[in-house]
Parts: sequence; C-alpha cells; structure tokens
Amino acid sequence: MTFSISARCPETGMFGIAVSSSSPCVAARCAHARAGVGVVATQNVTDPSLGPKGLDLMAQGLSAAEALERLVAGASHVEYRQLALVDAAGRTAGRSGARTLGTHGIAHGEGVAAAGNLLRSAGIPQKMVDAFMAARGRHLGDRLLAGMRASVAAGGEEGPVHSMGMLIVDKVSWPIADLRIDWSEGDPIEDCAALWERWRLEMDAYVTRALNPDAAPSYGVPGDE
Repeated sequence: MTFSISARCPETGMFGIAVSSSSPCVAARCAHARAGVGVVATQNVTDPSLGPKGLDLMAQGLSAAEALERLVAGASHVEYRQLALVDAAGRTAGRSGARTLGTHGIAHGEGVAAAGNLLRSAGIPQKMVDAFMAARGRHLGDRLLAGMRASVAAGGEEGPVHSMGMLIVDKVSWPIADLRIDWSEGDPIEDCAALWERWRLEMDAYVTRALNPDAAPSYGVPGDE
C-alpha cells in the first residue's frame, strides 16, 4: 500500500522523507524525521509509534541498524511492519516483516533508503535509490521527488495511489517542509511536486520570520506595508 524514500543530504545535513500510498493521509502515519537525528519510515500495516521511538533511539547515539534492532525487539506485531531508517551519519537500515503485503522490497544507497510494499515489481526501491543518487547536487526535496517519480515510472503500486507527503528537517526544531496531499483522485505525487515548487520559494523566509522577524522579507499580504 505504500512506497517511500528516506535520506540525508551530505552537503547540508538536512533529512527528508517522501511517501505515497493508495490510502489517505499517508504522511501523517508513516513519515518521521528529526533535525540532527535522522529519518524513520514506518509503513505496511503501520504502527506510527515506531517513528518517534526510532528517532529517540538514534538521538541517544544508536546507529540506524542498532535502532532498528532495538525497535524490532520491543515492538508488538513486528512481522506486519516495514521499516527504513537513516541516521545522522547517513547510515541506513531496513526490515520487511514476514507479513509485509504483496511484492515488497527495500534498497539502500549512500545516505538513502527506499522501501515499498504491494509493488508492481520488487526492483522498484532500487530504481528509486538510483534516481535519488543520479540527482546529486540538487536540493534534497528535488532528489526525493526524483525517487518518487522513478517509482511511478517503474510501475509503482499495484493499484492507484491517492496520497503523498514530503517532510524535510534542517537546523531548526520544526520541519522546514511538511507538504501533504492527503487525498487525490488525480496524481498526488505531481500535486505534491507542484506544491514543493511553490513552497520552496518562500521556505527560507518563513524560517527567518520565526528566528528574526526584523530581518524577514515583507509578508506580501493585503494591508502589509
């Protein structure tokens, strides 16, 4: 029901995750990232609590693999869960439980992990990683979208997807991008890509407004002079 790509940008230290599914509001359940710590994708028959738990473990200094091992040891119904983690050093780990749905897979690259279930083919996560790596030098958000588009081009899910989200964290305690298409009868991935193109133009300005309003650009709303 879900495919995702989780990554760390080696140039900026940003972390991000993009995820899409045939079910609604996928990012609310599956996408978890924390500045300076890492990313956790928790999917398939999703237990959203594994996201914050995994981030807490990595914040304590555990590697992605160590955090995954600890999660698996402590989780209930773990064979239903598919997990992918990226830590602060760009190390990755992933696991598909024995009851992961349909054709599934996880692929890894330098600072990136892609995972999916109910896929058209088991090779789709590797296509996502390859596309992410080929987009090196671009913004992390662009690279995540390249991975998602590669999934679609390779066949994506068995059925149509209806929701999409992209979460990016940087140096502040809140997400600098938390974009969601919670339901679409059209193309949620391209809808999210269009939203990203709109948001990225103002993203840094909103961080400045939070940290130093006196230095922020005009708000650009009616009545703002």
